[in-house]
Amino acid sequence: MANKIIGIDLGGTSIKFGILTLDGKVQDKWSIPTNILEDGKHIVPDIIASIHHRLDLYQLDKSEFVGIGMGTPGTVDIEKGTVRAAFNLNWENTQEVGPVISKAIGLPFVLDNDANVAALGEAWVGAGENNPDVVFITLGTGVGGGIISAGALVHGVAGAAGEIGHICVEPDDGFACTCGNFGCLETLTSATGIVRLANKFAEEYEGDSKIKAAIDNGELVTSKDIFVAAQEDSDAFALRVVDRFAYYLGFACANLGSTLNPDSIVIGGGVSAAGEFLREKVDAYFKKYAFSTVRNTTKIKLAVLGNDAGIIGAASLALKIKGE
Repeated sequence: MANKIIGIDLGGTSIKFGILTLDGKVQDKWSIPTNILEDGKHIVPDIIASIHHRLDLYQLDKSEFVGIGMGTPGTVDIEKGTVRAAFNLNWENTQEVGPVISKAIGLPFVLDNDANVAALGEAWVGAGENNPDVVFITLGTGVGGGIISAGALVHGVAGAAGEIGHICVEPDDGFACTCGNFGCLETLTSATGIVRLANKFAEEYEGDSKIKAAIDNGELVTSKDIFVAAQEDSDAFALRVVDRFAYYLGFACANLGSTLNPDSIVIGGGVSAAGEFLREKVDAYFKKYAFSTVRNTTKIKLAVLGNDAGIIGAASLALKIKGE
């Protein structure tokens, strides 16, 4: 009887794999480096070889598995199982992924965008507590996200739903974004965004601050440095930067909440390591700007799955094959 699922989290640096039970418990996980050389032509063969090796290693038969799910960067055609514009994989042109892996392994295969997949993981067995209405925001080098409504991912007509990082929160005086617009959330609440804010504020701040002094001295300042200074040292300058960061994120959460009224908006990614200190500040701005009913019913939460969100969410895609 098929009682396992495989989840794959494809990234530009590594490919993470997991074997899970049907209720989302990780039984085994491993990873391999992502070989993006020669237009990424080695990626799919490496995935196939790694799965075959693991099944052979533990003498597992494919009949024990419902199927395979994978999250990937880039634009995904779910029906065709193809990926394009995944530039960090050197997949500029359309790549046939799903049909090739499915045929080689002998199992059904489902593919979706990596941010959507991470959202599924947190919604299923993470902070979302398996609620059918959850929004996930991941704060890292950029800002990504996924929207789950009535138990299903929202993809939109062109697959671009959930591009939370490109919500415009500072249209008049915003930083330039890689998408071509100005003032996108990603330019302000990513790991690089908060440093960008700090550099901007440092030009006009005149008080004492070790963070401002470091910036003025041309030293490398990270998002972690800013949060630590704000939280542990009560650095007034760092607190001002963090407050502005929380304002933009809380404002975006309020608009998402007033549009969707999910059970929770879950914040994950590396920047979320600032924890409850950050969550409380974001929640305060969320409550200030959200519609009253939303303010009282939608919760701002921190993600709990960490790096496992991708493989868990990817594996959950395979449950669609089983119809659960």
